[in-house]
Amino acid sequence: MSALPMDYAHIHFEAPGAPEVLQLSRSPLVLPSAGQVLVRVHAAGVNGPDLKQRAGVYPPPPGASPILGLEVAGEICALGEGVTQWQVGDKVCALVPGGGYAQYVLTYGAHCLPLPAGFSAIQGAALPETMFTVWGNLFMRAGLKAGETVLIHGGSGGIGSCAIQLASAFGAKVIATTGQEEKREYCLALGAERVVNYRTEHFVSEVMDFTQGEGVNVVFDIAGGDFSNLNLQALALDGRMVSVAMQRGAKAEIDLFRLMAKRILWTGSTLRPQSITAKAAIATQLHERVWPLLNTGNMAPSIFATFALQEAAKAHALLELGQHRGKVVLTL
Repeated sequence: MSALPMDYAHIHFEAPGAPEVLQLSRSPLVLPSAGQVLVRVHAAGVNGPDLKQRAGVYPPPPGASPILGLEVAGEICALGEGVTQWQVGDKVCALVPGGGYAQYVLTYGAHCLPLPAGFSAIQGAALPETMFTVWGNLFMRAGLKAGETVLIHGGSGGIGSCAIQLASAFGAKVIATTGQEEKREYCLALGAERVVNYRTEHFVSEVMDFTQGEGVNVVFDIAGGDFSNLNLQALALDGRMVSVAMQRGAKAEIDLFRLMAKRILWTGSTLRPQSITAKAAIATQLHERVWPLLNTGNMAPSIFATFALQEAAKAHALLELGQHRGKVVLTL
């Protein structure tokens, strides 16, 4: 193992703005504290929260790195005190509290997972943020079970693609929405049984047709806004809705009687501010339940595009267009 450098390259921006504010910079390298590991980054995933942070509307939580990037794949190159589950040289993918757009990043050993068998670093970097988000919300919070029906909004994005794959793999029936007709076949290929173009079709009507008037058991919602009340209409008795993003707005007018009459449970979460322990609990379940599917080749992330680290601005511009299907990844 080569000696660690004194400093490292990473993406930086002086002030919030358009993708063009992203520039390559250098900072002194910091070694891991207790419970942490230092990862030499081979690839880093690009996600919606990164775009919001760059735009100045999603600041990092206290203590987190101000550098963009919430998921990486790479090689552990230093261990903090008390880390026993990993060795220097181990290949991992990791959820990071920030700092992923860089040659090196600090994260917690409990938030790392082994790089699945046969996976490239690019594939590995597309896993943590989406897997932690989907598993923690769709399965741990909403309690999706085999045989149930789930409505997944934004089925062609990174989060939606992962949600379709996992829900289908664990025996649920999936209805997905998309705003572009050309993405219909993509969602079907991932495992959706019906795909609704919400711009030209009424998704509540499609849900009721698919479920013979009963509604879905679970809604996995990245939309918010005006979709919120429609989601309540689409849910069955004792249905559950989990909100993970607000792409159509942070506020909604809700028919509370419908929520009460159907006995609907509505929850949601954001991943980044959760405690070290909470994220570790998600990682443990992922390792036990999902990693066997990845290791046997029964599931893999969909990669739409890759860019070199110094081209992070191009990656952000692509995501903002909304034309992608699957994940966008930076390579080092």
